Amino acid sequence: MSTHFFPREEYFMRLALREATRALEHDDVPIGAVIVHGGEVIGSGHNEREVRADPTAHAEMIALREAARTLGTWRVLDSVMYVTLEPCAMCAGAIVLARLPRLVFGTTDPKAGAAGSVLDVLDEPRLSHRPQVERGLLAEECAELLRTFFAPRR
Repeated sequence: MSTHFFPREEYFMRLALREATRALEHDDVPIGAVIVHGGEVIGSGHNEREVRADPTAHAEMIALREAARTLGTWRVLDSVMYVTLEPCAMCAGAIVLARLPRLVFGTTDPKAGAAGSVLDVLDEPRLSHRPQVERGLLAEECAELLRTFFAPRR
């Protein structure tokens, strides 16, 4: 786990945060993801569960699908995903299956996080792939967006 990030990484996480705010347009949980390959964004997404009526329409899943289409293969190699919240078990499984080499996330998810908080799918030695995982990039900004969203709902 690294606590030092480069300015370019902060830039990509800010793109993920911008993507997360797009979920607010349809009253979905503000989570955003971008996938970068060769310094260019090849996939992005925000939660669209409400607008699509689809429980799998998570930011990470949408970004992975777009990245795979862009690359023309299901293997999203030589790429980095920046996501505002620690992935859930479904998204962590998809990250493993896509062979994504590196994941950077903003804030942890103590209720459903599968990158070390509740489960650690991404570091499971019995699986075929284990990406490098770094956490805490713009963590407070990522957490604040979620707190603001959930405050009136609690």
